[in-house]
Amino acid sequence: MKNIFLIGMPSSGKSTLGKRIADALQCRFVDTDKLIAREEGRSIAEIFAWSGEDYFREAERRVLRTIRPGGSLVVSTGGGMPCFHDNMAYINATGISVFLDVPVTVLVQRMLAHAQDDRPLHSHTDPNLLTNLRNRYTARLPFYNQAKVIVSGETTEDEVLRLVGEWL
Repeated sequence: MKNIFLIGMPSSGKSTLGKRIADALQCRFVDTDKLIAREEGRSIAEIFAWSGEDYFREAERRVLRTIRPGGSLVVSTGGGMPCFHDNMAYINATGISVFLDVPVTVLVQRMLAHAQDDRPLHSHTDPNLLTNLRNRYTARLPFYNQAKVIVSGETTEDEVLRLVGEWL
């Protein structure tokens, strides 16, 4: 089976939906942020704080390149991963990309509901969270729109599986 890469903004449901899809397909789920944190021996927030975003983006590139075609994986990518180092081209060359296009207002609601401060570029305490997310979404959209499958709004694993089915 081809790899399935879930891309989209933070809190778009990549990890939650990815685990469910992997269960339904009886294959392995991988979260690239968790792979990076394990490789680095520190959290994503610590990587950003101590080494900076450029270092983190290089770590993303390195981890992504360890994922080979035909691995039968469901992969949750970091929100910015498709936007750097030709990562979107690599994703599309090695699997099926699925953009979970969730409205920014819903992303903000989810971030505030979870109230975790594990997203270095989007703090739930930021008074400008909505504006900052809108700006980042707009900047990332040209990369996200290169996905083979685009799912708009909130969705279920059954809907994603139906849309991905023709690519498997």
